Amino acid sequence: MADQGPAGPDRSTLRLALVVGGLVLAVLLGFGLGRLNTTGAATGSPSLAAEHTDPPGVAPHNHGSAAGTDQGAPTEPGGLAVSSAGFTLAPLASEFAAGRPGQLRFQVRDAQRRPVTRFAIVHDKPMHLIVVRRDLTGYQHLHPTMAADGTWSVPLTLGQPGLWRAYADFTVVADNGAQTAVTLGTDLVAPGDYRPRPLPGPATSTTVDGFTVGYQGTPQAGATVPLTFRVDGAGGAAPLERYLGAYGHLVALREGDLGYLHVHPETELVDGQIKFWLTTPGPGRYRLYLDFQVNAEVRTAEFTVTVS
Repeated sequence: MADQGPAGPDRSTLRLALVVGGLVLAVLLGFGLGRLNTTGAATGSPSLAAEHTDPPGVAPHNHGSAAGTDQGAPTEPGGLAVSSAGFTLAPLASEFAAGRPGQLRFQVRDAQRRPVTRFAIVHDKPMHLIVVRRDLTGYQHLHPTMAADGTWSVPLTLGQPGLWRAYADFTVVADNGAQTAVTLGTDLVAPGDYRPRPLPGPATSTTVDGFTVGYQGTPQAGATVPLTFRVDGAGGAAPLERYLGAYGHLVALREGDLGYLHVHPETELVDGQIKFWLTTPGPGRYRLYLDFQVNAEVRTAEFTVTVS
């Protein structure tokens, strides 16, 4: 009989080897795919959240806390620090000649001191800048423009000598699409004879450019309460127009530390009036600034409120 050579493995041994090899291959593939998915979540392309626009008046809310979402009641007002949540407000110059037109230029930098360049559009703008003197006079609501290198600029005139406070109110968009709302503050100075004005007494009605503006409601420390503003012209209720996507914008600043709240109203007018839900974080005197638009012109009505 001819020599048939060494006997090959039987069928049961082959099946076992194939099963074991398949299991090993599955484990290796699963491990590799798991690593791929984890890396993709951290460094993948931005989500559609980067295109977010806050609809006018949806879920009336405060921009007040130093960081995080702007829904709900803030524990502390914003704008008290130049750095928060890993971001820093860095003005390129902070001194202005009183009464002379100038240019405010600044960057928002991350924890690695790199200029931030991705911001969400919130109420029609990627950046809301509020400027006011420390005696709460000279209020301005501005909207800077950003260059490709992350430098923001806006024309600015500080009308009177003194110390001024600038608040940058913005929402950063991360590479993964996550959004962080932040309000940072920094001081500006206009050298000269600073004569602070006393804060006007509390009142629920005021006049501005021929319009009478009044409000109803009583702010309370730590509570969310409605404030309803009515704007009347010579012939009755003024024909209010949307400004920055809403019928009005309300900024509240606390006397002393100048803590900042930016409040947005209901989507539609309520009986012809602008309705806000305001949460004041603590007692004290606050100055309220209501921006409203009639005949394509924006005006600001100011009130002093004592919160207990």
